Amino acid sequence: MRLKIITVGRRPPRWVQDGFNEFANRMPRHLPVDLVEVPPGAARRSGDVERAREQEADALLAAAGSSHLIALDEQGVSWTTRDLAGRIDGFMQAGGDVAFLVGGADGLADRCRAQAVHIWSLSTLTLPHLLVRVVLAEQLYRAFTLLDGHPYHRD
Repeated sequence: MRLKIITVGRRPPRWVQDGFNEFANRMPRHLPVDLVEVPPGAARRSGDVERAREQEADALLAAAGSSHLIALDEQGVSWTTRDLAGRIDGFMQAGGDVAFLVGGADGLADRCRAQAVHIWSLSTLTLPHLLVRVVLAEQLYRAFTLLDGHPYHRD
């Protein structure tokens, strides 16, 4: 099983790369976290936000393939770290990859949310999509440590 973070945007600042790598590199070989970056929608340059979101949705969904989809959206359901660990455990039992979809500056297209098995909110705050990469990688590592009985997570 692979965990994929599929996100809109390329060439993040060094601190984002370093933060993501810090936690992705801690994951065990049997549960790797891959980062897949897709370009922002070309229509964004002309100011057509909805068309840009649709172009991004095409790329996000193509990159996800047959993975179980989890859309990250501020309007989604809030999970605890233990909730996340339970869901990851369930996906490991079921088999198949899991793809976490992170939209660009204007969020995800409706069809990304419609195709997702879960819509998850990391926070009711609007988080910069670059920061979400780091927070999500850390939470995936934290969830793994819960499943593995490692003392990293403290309730």
